[in-house]
Amino acid sequence: MTTLYRFCSQPGCVDGSVPGPLILANDGNFYGTTKFGGNISDEGTVFKITPAGTLTTLYSFCSQPFCTDGASATEGVIQATDGNLYGTASFGGVNGQGTLFRITLAGKLTTLYNFCSQSGCTDGAVPFGLIQATDGNLYGTTFNGGLDDSCSLGLGCGTIFSVSLGLDPFVETGPTYGKVGTAIKVLGTDLAGATSVTFNGTAATFTVPSGTFIKTTVPAGATTGPVQVVTPNGTLTSNENFQVLP
Repeated sequence: MTTLYRFCSQPGCVDGSVPGPLILANDGNFYGTTKFGGNISDEGTVFKITPAGTLTTLYSFCSQPFCTDGASATEGVIQATDGNLYGTASFGGVNGQGTLFRITLAGKLTTLYNFCSQSGCTDGAVPFGLIQATDGNLYGTTFNGGLDDSCSLGLGCGTIFSVSLGLDPFVETGPTYGKVGTAIKVLGTDLAGATSVTFNGTAATFTVPSGTFIKTTVPAGATTGPVQVVTPNGTLTSNENFQVLP
């Protein structure tokens, strides 16, 4: 094991402390969040770290008055199909109950939603975690809020939410690598009636057991690149390149 970076190495922990999970982005670098630290109010950061261990703080939360930009992003970020990073801050925002945010790889942060914006926090409060599903929408959960306030000291029992930002649907392969002849599952939305599956342009044989699932195999001559599925509603591209092994 090699230790790439020790957080709170800079005075005042401006580089952050208590990091969450990492993702590998399409630029080859890793991205994540810290719960504490940063150069403003000790409310956490979004950071980039190279495979060699060079860390860059992209954003310090609570940089805006009253922490309207969010605070304490504990669950890391995801990279959506538009190339931007998305995540949730558990606290802060205009209502003090957390935010959904987008941040570019260059560090420009935009608050997309303030939780507890609805009466009684029926939209949820204190969000944790986020994913992008194959329909292009973002999905996540909140710890508090919602219609049922019979638990958590009357603060609500939490919600599952979706957010539509107009991101394109896609397909996802499982696994994301394999040799020629390897059986591959392709997951997506509205796959019924698919007429073509290609691995970086090379056609593959396939069956469509359901509208969300395709069975296929890596075809001879396939090379590393995107998997594409042609459906009656358009062409869907995989959210990451499929790696063809020798």
